[in-house]
Parts: sequence; C-alpha cells; structure tokens
Amino acid sequence: MFQTYINAFKIKEIRKKMLITLLLIVVYRLGSFIPIPGVNTVLLKSAVSQYDILGFLDLLTGSSFSQFTIFAMGISPYINASIIIQLLTIAIPALERMSKEEDGKIKIEKITRYTGIALAMVQSIGIFIGLGTQYLVDTSWLTYATIGICSTAGTAFLMWLGERITEDGIGNGVSMLIFASIVSRVPKTFISLGQQLFVGTLPIWELLLLTILVVGLITLVTHVDQAQRRIPVQYAKRVVGRKMYGGQSTYLPIRANSNGVLPLIFALTFLQFPGMIAQFKPDGAFYAFYKTYMGTNSAIYYVIYALLIIGFGFFYSSVTFNPIEMSKNLQQNGGFITGIRPGKPTSDYLGKISGRLTLFGSLFLAVVAIFPQLAMRGMAESSAFGATSVLIMVNVALETTNQLESHMLMRHYKGFLN
Repeated sequence: MFQTYINAFKIKEIRKKMLITLLLIVVYRLGSFIPIPGVNTVLLKSAVSQYDILGFLDLLTGSSFSQFTIFAMGISPYINASIIIQLLTIAIPALERMSKEEDGKIKIEKITRYTGIALAMVQSIGIFIGLGTQYLVDTSWLTYATIGICSTAGTAFLMWLGERITEDGIGNGVSMLIFASIVSRVPKTFISLGQQLFVGTLPIWELLLLTILVVGLITLVTHVDQAQRRIPVQYAKRVVGRKMYGGQSTYLPIRANSNGVLPLIFALTFLQFPGMIAQFKPDGAFYAFYKTYMGTNSAIYYVIYALLIIGFGFFYSSVTFNPIEMSKNLQQNGGFITGIRPGKPTSDYLGKISGRLTLFGSLFLAVVAIFPQLAMRGMAESSAFGATSVLIMVNVALETTNQLESHMLMRHYKGFLN
C-alpha cells in the first residue's frame, strides 16, 4: 500500500490530485478549531459522554461537536439526506424515472444538497432545544440563529469540500472527510491510553487485548476487502475484415464486500434518527423508551443495527450492480459465462452470485462492527480504536489505494493510446 502511494506521488497528474486532497483536508481540520459563540462547551462535553447519539456525532466530526465549531454537524446531515432521497427514489415513480436520466440525476443531487442543508439547520437548533438552556451562554433568539446559521454554513461548506475531493482530488470525498475526522482522534487516544496505563487505571492485559483485537480486525478487514469471486468468461471468435478478434478466456471479478463501509455508515446514521427526535424532549416518555430499549446496552439495539447493515447492503448493491446491464454488455461483446447461456440465464446467474456476496459482505460488516464493540466495552468503545472507527479507517484507506491504482492504470492506457 505504501509503495502504491510512493509510485503515485511520482506521477505529476496524480501528485496534483493527492496534494489537492491533502490541502482540502487541512482546510477541513483548520475549520474544526473555529468555535461558534454562545455555547457552553464545558457542559456540552459532559453531555457528549452521557448521550450515545451525541458521542457518535462527535466521532464522525473529529471532536468538532464537543468543541462546537463551525463543522459541529459535520457531513452527517448530507448522509441522512442521501438516505432519505434514495429511499424516496424507490417509493416514488417520478423520482425513479428522474434518477435514470442524466439531467434527472443532477436535479436529484441538488434536492439532496438542499435537504442536507435543511436537516443541518433543524438538527443544530433542535439539539440545544432538547438539551436545555443551561448549555447556552445566552438564550436569546440571536444565539439560536447564530448556532443554526453557522452550523448549516459549515455543513454546506463540507458538502462542497467533499465534491471537490471527489472531482479534483483522489475521489470519494465524503468518506475521506469521515476518515480525516476519525484519524484526528488517534493521537488523543494514544495519549489517553498512555495516561491510564501510567496511573494504573488501565491494566496491561486490557491494553494487550485491545492491541490484539485492533490488529486482528485490521487483518480480517483487509483480507475480506481484497477477496474476489472470479467468474470465468469466454469470448467467441469473430472476423472483422481480415482480422480475427476474440477467442480468449478471462474472468469477471466481483468483490466479496463490494459495498465497502457505506452500509455501516448508513446504518449508524439512520439509527440515530429516533434518538435525535427523542433528544428534543429528554424528560419525555419517548426518550426514556429509547434509552431503555434502543441504547447501546440493549440487545434490541444490536439486532436493529445488524438488520440495518444487511438491509442497506442489499439496497446499495441494487443501486450499484445491475446484472441485466452487465449481461447485455457481455453479449454485445461476444462474451459468455462458461456453462451459462447468454441473455436472461446470465443475468439471473450474476444476480444470484451478487446476492450471495452481498449477504456475506453485509453479515461480515455486522459481525465485525458489533462483536468487537461488545468485547471492547469500557476500554475504547467510542475512541479512535473502536470497532466502527477501525473498520471505517481501514476500508477508506484500502479504497483510496485502489483509486490511486486506477488513476495510474488509466494514465498508462492514455499514454499507450496517445
């Protein structure tokens, strides 16, 4: 992986993309230290440690929420908006037709942005309405307006940063921003673990267990992420003019976990919706019900968590993988899967293989996200070495490496064609 980064940095075009990505991430981290006035951050940090919802939001923002900076809401409202619009696209025929058109995709992306901005405004103000006036220095309408406008502007700016990383940088801007947020907590976590070990509050055996779990998790995620199901494909011989084409054998690679970490991020974000609604009234019956049956101490939480990961895994796979289109492309190029007839039998076969791999990848994400979290409870559940954090960091690092390899491969092909 490191050799890939070194080789990519030697190429001028790719080096430019890498430097742009690093520059935009630096801008993001610098903005994470610009506070929004009117908030009592001392009380807010204590609230973050008490409420799982706020702790998760603080994790995805790299501690920007607990310090309540201009990026306090992070990119989460945009992720929520993406989930809502994609679900509505399936439910509403007009949106489904629009999503299949080139102009329609642009319109849906605009709707997603505006929905994300609206959610950021509602979420930022709603959190402090729910927590109470003691978390604010001043309870005037101007304070709420300042919090709402600054937080919303920060989310809108992060959406723009993510798009710039996707278009002008390495790619996958949203994941890169979340990756930068979690990585920024690593030094603080090392310092905290060192202090606990020094004063004796963290036994050496717990630290060794944490190290073994993290190393094992990284190894397991790396192996599964690189695993592929290779489907043998044979191309028929055909004569064009005086030349003969085809006749060679190759394979169609399908990754064992082609969705990466996106189902996990979607599930975690979606799981916070009831808590955010309940947060509006912490003393109410709904919040007590949520805390009892939907908190991280409840078995129901982990069951719903696993089901959401599996559900979003199949949903995202249905959006990104089209077996009918792939079957048509194979048939048009004179290719066929060994032992399978072209046309509908091929699309059905590809759909069955994709379904099995999606189920495996989703179950893998669910197991890796839940069981290590239970094992590390009390040690680093919400730290940078928690199961969810490690899973996101490893997946984004591997995806970034694959994207750099793709950029280098495309450059070689362009040089060859020119």
